[in-house]
Amino acid sequence: MSNSNAARAPRDDDRRLDRGRAEGRGETGRSTPERPKLRLAPPMPVSGPRVPFVVMIVVLVMAGVVGILALNQKINENAFKLDKLRAEQAQLDRQEQDLNQQIAAKEAPGNLAAQARKLGLVPAGAPAFIRLPDGRIVGVPQPANGEPAITSQGG
Repeated sequence: MSNSNAARAPRDDDRRLDRGRAEGRGETGRSTPERPKLRLAPPMPVSGPRVPFVVMIVVLVMAGVVGILALNQKINENAFKLDKLRAEQAQLDRQEQDLNQQIAAKEAPGNLAAQARKLGLVPAGAPAFIRLPDGRIVGVPQPANGEPAITSQGG
């Protein structure tokens, strides 16, 4: 490629200028005074009010920081509540386990027999059964014999 002026292609500005000169000649062949080249002027600088914009940005940043602090405070508050609830749950689990052990101890056969004697119950003899379809009694029913315990309530 060559950078010489002879080899360069004519630019659009040059073509418009030549066309304008050709059209500018009147019938007498005189040329009209050449018009100055018009160029695109740079846009006028837009100067908006900067102070309100800066104030708005500062307010937004401060609101964001306050919001984050409030959120962090709530999270910490809920963490303390959760810790308290977990401790309460552990205490309730221990209490439930103690109650289940007490129930298991009272359901033991020896304890049931002692409580029954305390209430005045005596061991029963051989049971008798009633067959429902025909009403027949199987076995001989007998009342329970025995003395109630001294500690019985019925006395």
